[in-house]
Amino acid sequence: MKYLVEFRDPEVIGRLKEKIEKVSPDRTVKIMEVCGTHTMAIRKFGLPSLLPPTVRLISGPGCPVCVTPNRYIDTAIALSRLKGVTIATFGDMVKVPGSSSSLEREKSKGARVLVVYSPHDTLLHAEKNPEEKVVFLAVGFETTAPLIAAALKEARDKGIRNFYVLPGNKVIPPAMEALLQDPEIEIDAFLLPGHVSAIIGTEPYRPLVEKYGITSAVGGFEPADILSALYMILSDLKEGKSEVRNAYTRVVKREGNPRAREIMREVFAEADSEWRGLGMIPSSGLELKDEYKEFDIRNSVEVDVKETRENPLCRCGDVLKGKVSPPECPLFGKSCTPDNPYGPCMVSSEGTCAAYYKYGG
Repeated sequence: MKYLVEFRDPEVIGRLKEKIEKVSPDRTVKIMEVCGTHTMAIRKFGLPSLLPPTVRLISGPGCPVCVTPNRYIDTAIALSRLKGVTIATFGDMVKVPGSSSSLEREKSKGARVLVVYSPHDTLLHAEKNPEEKVVFLAVGFETTAPLIAAALKEARDKGIRNFYVLPGNKVIPPAMEALLQDPEIEIDAFLLPGHVSAIIGTEPYRPLVEKYGITSAVGGFEPADILSALYMILSDLKEGKSEVRNAYTRVVKREGNPRAREIMREVFAEADSEWRGLGMIPSSGLELKDEYKEFDIRNSVEVDVKETRENPLCRCGDVLKGKVSPPECPLFGKSCTPDNPYGPCMVSSEGTCAAYYKYGG
């Protein structure tokens, strides 16, 4: 905690609040946070109460588990039912409901489902259990992609042939552009993701800023981090500027992490990808390059995936687009709770509905 104290210092927060009040907009402005960790932090620290009434923070598609479409989840569930297959995944994915089941339910019926902390943990399990086909659910943004790429490189170098992935990684900038192109969504600025930006840097956002004339700022995850980024955004809005700002310079650099980006390029190629709520977005996903295709479980086994169905009452997709807030969903806090989730927005530790349920709206 000793390194976080200054970022939670009441005096620092008070000064930032005063600075924000001086650039308070005359009209209502909508600032979208493109990171589920930001959504949680904003609610946890009660930051909306420190902002002028004309500033509205809305959540976007920043939760990787949440934007994963039902068909991917249904495929993972179908794979878990196959003899000799072990599914390995980050914990958030286990309880996400698919069309008719979840990995948690399948595990209760005998499916082999492992919760792991990293792709490398999965690789070690595969190495120790050569009789199993071990499948890692490759879900996440640019933050997790380098770790998955490193595990795949190690598997190839060591000749571990029972380690597989189900590709599902996505990249953030194309999704941001899809939101800006949607006439039903009004966004005045973006609070850019700190974790993703630590990998890709700040420059990938610049084409969007220049094309759409929108301002943005990268923020960290402590109260002072977020308020500093919001101050930068509101200052630019006041002056009519369109910029890519960085309020997280202790972690995020202009060039990002060159080594992480290099290993991503070596293993992955951009591909069109389906996002929950946003639909198919060109060049927004990551598929394995030809020299790594053997590690794609879809090329090793045939899996029968039944027709995908969506719960018509769950508005997780609209929440991810910033069209509605969680309390506007008829299921929120009633039939849909963390103990009985109807959609991933209530499951994930980065989900908007989970944040509102835990900390209030």
